[in-house]
Amino acid sequence: MSLRADAVLFDKDGTLFEFGATWDAWGRKTLMALSGGDAALMTALAQASGFDLVNQHFTADSPVIAGTNRQAAECLASALPHRSADEVEAHLLGTADDAPLVQAVPLLPLLSDLRALGLALGVMTNDAEAAARIHLRKAGVEQQFAFIAGFDSGHGAKPDPAPLLAFSTATGIAPARIVMVGDSEHDLVAGRGAGMQTVAVLTGPIREDRLAPHADVVLPDIGHLPSWLAA
Repeated sequence: MSLRADAVLFDKDGTLFEFGATWDAWGRKTLMALSGGDAALMTALAQASGFDLVNQHFTADSPVIAGTNRQAAECLASALPHRSADEVEAHLLGTADDAPLVQAVPLLPLLSDLRALGLALGVMTNDAEAAARIHLRKAGVEQQFAFIAGFDSGHGAKPDPAPLLAFSTATGIAPARIVMVGDSEHDLVAGRGAGMQTVAVLTGPIREDRLAPHADVVLPDIGHLPSWLAA
């Protein structure tokens, strides 16, 4: 079988895992903890982080969706006069393990099938690498990936293409033969900048009309990836 690519690099949140189902409940719990029950402070934190308190979800423009842990911490710290960004970041990292991971599709069979096709697989997330490994381990798929990197792995963060090119270097596969799969503009802009093929998925909060200009194709979820790769 002839495939479009020799490797696939995935974003994590919103791509491998449903963003809303995984992170919205965690977001409300985090804002409640940081606000200490102060309603005005809760509102300020929600505004700073792009969290809709009425509908209980992160908005499509939230810096939490595609930003790094540090960027999320800095946004929240801006509404916390007595907490530093370092303290807030430590809180985010310490509670991320509690997020209820909801797989976008059953991951193990999908990733096993992709590897059986001879594809090298990787993950590049703007989350911390340690947190990413914990989430992938909990899902039982950490060993499916030849490359796992976070914003703190020394390669940079999306939308910079540098961490994507680090995957190309690690695998020895040319960027043009790699597919970058993600749910945000950051993922796709980084992919285009790296000279990779780009696939958008709709398992995050960002709508198709915003993703399509940066993607070679928009898929409902990563479960449709094998058929697109083989088309």
